[in-house]
Amino acid sequence: MSSISVESVTKRFAGHTAVSNLSLQVPSGGIYGLLGPNGAGKSTTIRLIMGILQPDEGRIALFGPSGSGSGRNLSSRIGYLPEERGLYKKMKVLDHLVFLGEVKGISRAEARRRALVWLERLEIANWTQKKVEDLSKGMQQKVQFAGALLHEPELVILDEPFSGLDPINAQVMKDIVVEIAAGGRTVLFSTHAMEQAERMCDRVAIIARGKLVANGTVAQVKADFGGRHVALGFSDNRPLADAVLADPRLIARMDDYGASAELKMAEGAQPEQLLAALVNAGVGLRRFEVVEPSLHAIFVAKVGSDLDATPLPVATGAAA
Repeated sequence: MSSISVESVTKRFAGHTAVSNLSLQVPSGGIYGLLGPNGAGKSTTIRLIMGILQPDEGRIALFGPSGSGSGRNLSSRIGYLPEERGLYKKMKVLDHLVFLGEVKGISRAEARRRALVWLERLEIANWTQKKVEDLSKGMQQKVQFAGALLHEPELVILDEPFSGLDPINAQVMKDIVVEIAAGGRTVLFSTHAMEQAERMCDRVAIIARGKLVANGTVAQVKADFGGRHVALGFSDNRPLADAVLADPRLIARMDDYGASAELKMAEGAQPEQLLAALVNAGVGLRRFEVVEPSLHAIFVAKVGSDLDATPLPVATGAAA
């Protein structure tokens, strides 16, 4: 059964199409990544799923036929962390979480008990009596994250949940997301960080300019991309590699980081030929490995050139 079904959905804003004929199925259980660059339509898609926006065309259903309805009608079964963080800055942290719990139908005593557990888990228990405005942005984000999970929702929707967090706090939240999914619940989260999605997600959808460009399990998306891929790490003489890497008979596409690179071999070319050419050119290597393509490389190949070719429209915040 699908937790979320999006069927041929289109959403327009003042002549700009933020989401275009989008279809995807989010199965129950596991972590589903909605991936794309800024302005791709990720947040608009999530707002459509939540019922904050209504599609101009198409249909969205949640929790299968028996639970079909808008996100608003099913909010007691959904935990939602929006991209725009929204907390009442003058409220104390504990009072705020108790309030959010009561809104979801939890008794005040139970909401308080759960809130204290979450504040401890998120390592901000010492701030329960502080006003929200006294917390750093990262700590406020963790408070809102706790509020999204307080009522133990079946479906957790997180819009750029790790944006702006330092690595330690991001790891704490990532561990919780993985734990939730391992317990059988469904997590949908949006991100433009491909490495993050590759480590966490069971399935992904990549969208660009509101259109679906890749969809499936991580393994399926990589298999569909095809080709042979090599990861390089340079120890010295990197400039000597440029002529080799510019040879279209060897290299079809390259993601160059300077000290390292990930590349796709040209059709018919073999990794052994590339290795021999680099060694003959006097290039020092600390890594030469035949690898699966990364989601980052797939993203750059499928989306990058299109984004470079056409500027994004101005003032389309709803299409983020």
